[in-house]
Amino acid sequence: MLIDSHAHLDMKQFDSDRDQVIDRALSADVRRIITVGIDIKSSRNAVKLTTRYPSIFATAGIHPHNADNANKNDLAQISLIAQQDKIIGIGEIGLDFFRNRSARQKQIEVFTQQLAIAISLDLPVVIHDREAHAETLKILSSFKKNGLHGMIHCFSGDYKLAKTFINMGYYISIPGTVTFKNASQIQDVARNIPLNSLLLETDAPFLTPTPYRGKRNEPSYIIHTAQKIAKLRGVSFEEISSQTSKNVCQLFNLSFPE
Repeated sequence: MLIDSHAHLDMKQFDSDRDQVIDRALSADVRRIITVGIDIKSSRNAVKLTTRYPSIFATAGIHPHNADNANKNDLAQISLIAQQDKIIGIGEIGLDFFRNRSARQKQIEVFTQQLAIAISLDLPVVIHDREAHAETLKILSSFKKNGLHGMIHCFSGDYKLAKTFINMGYYISIPGTVTFKNASQIQDVARNIPLNSLLLETDAPFLTPTPYRGKRNEPSYIIHTAQKIAKLRGVSFEEISSQTSKNVCQLFNLSFPE
C-alpha cells in the first residue's frame, strides 16, 4: 500500500473527474491521500473533501504565495479550520524566494505566525521551502525548543541540507521529480537519507513523474516515484511503500491502514 503525503485535490484541475481520480488511487492501492490547503478557501474545500472521501485527510494553511493577502482574521480562521475532524496538520506554509509572489518580510511573518498556531494545536507542519533554505532553517530552529515537527514538502535541497532537517526532527518528502533523467541531486537525497525519514508525495496536479511527465499529476502516479526510489536504494518496492506509509502515519498520528 501507498500513502500520498501531499496533493491538492481541491484544485480546479480535478473538478471534472475528481471521483474517478480517487477511484484510480484506490485501485493503485493508494490507501490515503493528504490534500493540502494553500489559503482559506482551499483549506475549507479540503475539509469538504475529507467528509466526502474516507481515504482523504487534510491540512490547513496559507501558502507563501498568498502571504501578502493574509490578515489576522485569516490566521484565526486557519486555527479554527485546523481543529476540525480529519485535519491533521498546518500547511502548506513556508517561504518562496524564487517566485516572490508575496513580499519576503510578509512571507516570514505569516510563516512564523502559522508555526505558532501549529504549536498551540500540537499539530505537525507541512513546509514549503524554495530558494529560502537558510531563512527556513533559521526560523524552524527558533521553534525547535517548542517541539515543532513536520515534513519538508517537495524537498529541493541537497543531502547535507536534508540531514540537517532530519536532525531537527523533520521528514523529507520526495516528489515525482526524482524520476526525471537529470534529477541527480534529489536522486542522491532519495538514495541516501534514512528510510524512516522519507515520505512520498505527488503534489498533484503538479510535478508529474515519468512516464506521464507533461500531463496532469494524480495520486495513483505515486507508484512511479516509489518504484524509482526502490531502484535507487536497491530494495524492494514493498519495503519502500510499507515504510514510507508508516512514516506518514507516525508523523500525522494516523492509524496504519489495514
